[in-house]
Amino acid sequence: MNDSTPSNIIPAATVVVFRNPRRGTAPELLMVTRARQMSFAGGAAVFPGGRVDPADFALADTLSCDHDREETAHRIAAVRETLEETGLAIGLREAVDADDARRARALLLEQGELAPVLTAMGWTLDLEALVPFARWNPKNERLPRVFDTRFYLADLGTGAVEVEIDATENTHLFWTSAADALAAAEAGDLSVIFPTRRNLERLAQYSSFADGRADALAHPVRTITPWMEQRDGRPWLAIPADAGYPIDGEPLDHASRG
Repeated sequence: MNDSTPSNIIPAATVVVFRNPRRGTAPELLMVTRARQMSFAGGAAVFPGGRVDPADFALADTLSCDHDREETAHRIAAVRETLEETGLAIGLREAVDADDARRARALLLEQGELAPVLTAMGWTLDLEALVPFARWNPKNERLPRVFDTRFYLADLGTGAVEVEIDATENTHLFWTSAADALAAAEAGDLSVIFPTRRNLERLAQYSSFADGRADALAHPVRTITPWMEQRDGRPWLAIPADAGYPIDGEPLDHASRG
């Protein structure tokens, strides 16, 4: 963050991990259910991710890439948080089997940062494997903490992987299509916050990771800050209509804001 960033703004990174479907035709996405005691989105289903740590910026300073320091640190955080929360090793040049991923995760939990894990495992980052998808920042000065979150897409292909819950911030890991997640939310079987619902609606349009990547490239990322407005005499929470999302809001009394 730069000096002009409000003190309550926390940089964060989230990854939408795709895998080929085991049934049906729609790609499956990895989601986690957050522990109910968490102050942000407690009990809600979200995509893997978390805050960008100082160590992520420190690692970014050692790398030579085409992105600025902020973007590089966010992509590093996306790789680190995914490994920590799910046991999946993404954004790497090397092929990684389940045993290596398990060892790397244990080392990450011990060290608390990604750099020593990369060194110990002999891995190099491939940050271009993370496709920028969206950025959401509510910019609410009344809240003690606001997450300025950059979303990325990543592809696992066949999905021949193992995942395990970290059992600290999350309680459940599951693969689902975007359409199935939305149906579960409508039925009351899944809790999703406003940004997650909008992103699921957008993701439900894709028949493959390639479709998602093409759409992400067609809609350059800009920061989305939801606002309240009146529609037919009813308060709504809204987002820009031209940001690539098929639905640009929902009634305020129906929206979960985390």
